[in-house]
Amino acid sequence: MTAAPAKRPLGRSGIEIAPLVFGGNVFGWTADEPTSFSLLDAFMAAGFNAVDTAEAYSSWVPGHKGGESETIIGRWLKRRGRRDDVVICTKVGWHQGDQPGLLKRANIIRGAEDSLKRLQTDYIDLYQSHSDDPETPLEETLGAYATLIEQGKVRAIGCSNYSAARLNQALEISARDGLPRYESVQPPYNLYQRQGFEAELQPLVEAEQVGVISYYALAAGFLTGKYRSEADKAKSARGAGMHRFMDARGFRILDAMDKVAAAHGVPVAQVAIAWIVAKPAITAPIASATSLEQFADLAAAVRLTLSADEMQQLDQASAY
Repeated sequence: MTAAPAKRPLGRSGIEIAPLVFGGNVFGWTADEPTSFSLLDAFMAAGFNAVDTAEAYSSWVPGHKGGESETIIGRWLKRRGRRDDVVICTKVGWHQGDQPGLLKRANIIRGAEDSLKRLQTDYIDLYQSHSDDPETPLEETLGAYATLIEQGKVRAIGCSNYSAARLNQALEISARDGLPRYESVQPPYNLYQRQGFEAELQPLVEAEQVGVISYYALAAGFLTGKYRSEADKAKSARGAGMHRFMDARGFRILDAMDKVAAAHGVPVAQVAIAWIVAKPAITAPIASATSLEQFADLAAAVRLTLSADEMQQLDQASAY
């Protein structure tokens, strides 16, 4: 039996997670309930423990209103009968267009109560601000989280899609006012999209010991190596968006990944994920799967060890 992956501290929260977080956006959307259950069972059996979802998942699907993912996770938790070894990360306050005030106290408290009902649990391990709400004072947002933590309904808090400046401001207010602090941040990060995180967020999270749960590990599918020509864009619904990656740098990255993947005899997507897992500033990337075969690839990627020389090759090919 393969050894379970070593767990890593999530900021200063006291929570430890394995170096891969399952992206629950697929539950109730591209993975039906039985498939979702089997994926969650396989994920836990492989030694992983953190699942990321949001009240907004999957509101983009016609006929859905959000909460579908949490509902499936809740049914799985109930069927499983054990809660303490799963780290449930969910989010409140997803801004779509002009919706100010989603991180106001009333909406955070309401969101938590609704999520707890759907998840069929009495606490959320990591409750995250899904996107920044510049209209609402950070003091109000953090104060609402303080109430939920005092009530035992939330263990720790995090944020998603925050700029370094806003995260820094929030951390300063937490320290000044004795409020809970964001223990994690969720930025996009992959071999192609490095600069946004590395230039500003990385120095801050390393200095402040904030955990990083990164998303878009495969750059919307480009880093699977499936898209290498105009003709390849027709391969899937996501193909139309591949033009943003199909430049000299993108092809240089694929070339370097091809060489490393060939040396290990693995698919290129595994190299993309292994590279992120090996980055010291990253606690765990989020990745999702809609079949047990896809999940097996993800689990193998976490266990793939790249040499210092291979990391350097990939760093150089993806330099911006």
